[in-house]
Amino acid sequence: MASVQKDPILQVETTCGSLLFELQIIWDEVGETETDRDQMLLELERECLEVYRRKVDQANRCRAQLRQAIADAEAQLAAICSAMGERPVHIRQSDQSVGSLKQELGRILPELEEMQKRKVERRNQFIVVMEQIDSITNDIKGQGELVHSEPLIDETNLSMRKLEELHCQLQVLQKEKIDRVETIRKHLCTLYSHCSVLGMDFNEVVGQVNPTLSDPEGPRSLSDHTIEKLGAAVQKLMEVKIQRMQRLQDLATTMLELWNLMDTPIEEQQEYQHITCNIAASEHEITEANSLSEDFIKYVEAEVVRLDEVKASKMKELVLKKRSELEEICRKTHLLPVSDSAIDQTIVAIESGIVDATMVLEHLEQHISKIKEEALSRKEILERVEKWLSACDEESWLEEYNRDDNRYNAGRGAHLTLKRAEKARNLVTKLPGMVEALASKTIVWEQENGIEFLYDGIRLLSMLEEYNILRQEREEEHRRQRVRISPLFIVSRNF
Repeated sequence: MASVQKDPILQVETTCGSLLFELQIIWDEVGETETDRDQMLLELERECLEVYRRKVDQANRCRAQLRQAIADAEAQLAAICSAMGERPVHIRQSDQSVGSLKQELGRILPELEEMQKRKVERRNQFIVVMEQIDSITNDIKGQGELVHSEPLIDETNLSMRKLEELHCQLQVLQKEKIDRVETIRKHLCTLYSHCSVLGMDFNEVVGQVNPTLSDPEGPRSLSDHTIEKLGAAVQKLMEVKIQRMQRLQDLATTMLELWNLMDTPIEEQQEYQHITCNIAASEHEITEANSLSEDFIKYVEAEVVRLDEVKASKMKELVLKKRSELEEICRKTHLLPVSDSAIDQTIVAIESGIVDATMVLEHLEQHISKIKEEALSRKEILERVEKWLSACDEESWLEEYNRDDNRYNAGRGAHLTLKRAEKARNLVTKLPGMVEALASKTIVWEQENGIEFLYDGIRLLSMLEEYNILRQEREEEHRRQRVRISPLFIVSRNF
């Protein structure tokens, strides 16, 4: 009995029966006819059926909604698994007892929520990678300063394979970016070095290439155009550096020539040692800041101009000095020097600017060098000439001594004179051999050099020939004197 009371349907039936019993009592009291009672019972039954139908329809709609929700959830789950490249996590078999629809929906929804959460995480991973790819791509294209929206993602393909492909693409772009950054860094280092040497504003030069390169805090353009312009700027400054280096080396060469020309003291040269030390340096060896700046080159040019002015004021003195040196060499070597009138005319031409003094000095240097070479080849003959002329002097002294009637008188120093006379006679006897040997040497020298051997402007062979003639004449005269003296000597003995 207790179980019957607990059944809701039985309770409803009991309640409906009690209500129907109560209704019949009321009808009896009211006096309703059987027809009216049947009509009201029929209406009551019809109304109950409508209520039941509405409840059944409502239950059908609820069942359909549950089935649709399950189907939608399964479809979403399948789509998410497909997009993520994974097998479906919820597969319902047709013959599998899965319980009620609500139970089945209750099992699917947590799985769907978990997969949706994983999809969001996977999508965020795609966004991070694609944003990095877009950022590096924009840097490489030179669009790093532009603001871009969230990258477009293919929601139907969020698989790990696709994510790995994007990671590989990102790694390639990152490597390319690193290479471009390194290339730009090297170009900027070279450009900074050139600007430092040339005395140029590095930021201004870089800003002309690309404004982003002069901002160390902001993003830098890594585009091909930027790298090409940067390389062109480096090449341009390299050419400017080489041109200025050549200018400076030419100025340094001129400076050294002027120093050597004017015998500038070492102390004065030391001030410009940092200039002349680079006279043979190559481009990469010149790294000192401002060593090729326009102001520095103008400073060196001003010094060269000053030296030119000093040189102009000293040219006459130098020419005269070189002339004295030439005359001294000619005097020692018994060669004819350049005439004074020619030197004077040259000095006048230098002062008037008609003739370049450097060329004149070079000509004098060449002439001096030539005279020195000729003096070296004349040395042996000149030494023999000096001995010959010394012997000639002794011969002349002996002649005078022999003509002195008092030469045998005893007196102070007479024994020294006698010794000298004895030596002079021995030397004079060697004169013919000396002359002959000297003439032979001179003839050989003239044949080898193709010119006449001059001694103070006179051909040496002519001098030797003239000496031989004079010597023969003296000997002839001595013989005639001895012939005249002989008869007198015989007469004096007879007496």
